Amino acid sequence: MMPGNAEIVWPAPAKLNLMLRIVGRRPDGYHLLQTVFQLLDYGDDLRFAVREDGQVRRRGEVPGVPADADLVVRAARLLQQESGCRLGAEIEVRKRVPLGGGLGGGSSDAATTLLALNRLWGLGFDQERLAALGLRLGADVPVFVWGRSAWSEGVGEVLTPLDLPDSWYAVVRPPCAVSTAEVFTDPELTRNSPVTTISIFFAGSRQNDCLAVVRRRYPPVAAALDWLDRFGAARLTGTGSCVYAAFEREVDARAVIEVLPAGHEGFVARGLNRSPVLALAGL
Repeated sequence: MMPGNAEIVWPAPAKLNLMLRIVGRRPDGYHLLQTVFQLLDYGDDLRFAVREDGQVRRRGEVPGVPADADLVVRAARLLQQESGCRLGAEIEVRKRVPLGGGLGGGSSDAATTLLALNRLWGLGFDQERLAALGLRLGADVPVFVWGRSAWSEGVGEVLTPLDLPDSWYAVVRPPCAVSTAEVFTDPELTRNSPVTTISIFFAGSRQNDCLAVVRRRYPPVAAALDWLDRFGAARLTGTGSCVYAAFEREVDARAVIEVLPAGHEGFVARGLNRSPVLALAGL
């Protein structure tokens, strides 16, 4: 058991990309995107204990992620550096969100770390400043700092909050992980989609420009999409590997997860328009 603030559980919600267009590239090579982030009531849990000695430590193991490379440790140290804070933290992460699934688990963990330690260390940084720090850690971190489902442009940092319809999602993870870098460097990736609008999205446009590349390079993802499509319109979140289908009723989403093919994992989640971490952060 961790001392101090360990009894407080700070949520780090997962996300889905409801659409994803690649509309160009910047001179530095980063892709320009348009996407819609849907927050979920499913994710990782984090606990924090303030340390007086200034050290930042991760408690426990995260398979495949060394402590110094973990985004929660990097986020805490970046916040220390930028604030000049002499306090430290011990951080425990209970992982639910799979690595390489396109659900934003690491980015959400980093955002929750920034929000939690800003509060626990008494720094008083506003969300804009925290989101700017988050962008230095990863393009998906700012949306979790702002804590709203959103329309996103640029490399992911230009955000417009959206009120998305209430939906339940059956999320399926096939037996593989997808390398985002591999997808974005594929020569056949579409990089010049026409710029779209929020109104076109709400009219039903759900294009994902990564889909064709992921289908070709990762047959287990293609098979999972084909299987899930029997129950509802199956879609890829980000670059995957997770796929999902939306339902109006929880019972229908659960019926899908109950009959998953062997070797697949999955969960049911409800869409959120506001992250539960904001209330804990005093926002």
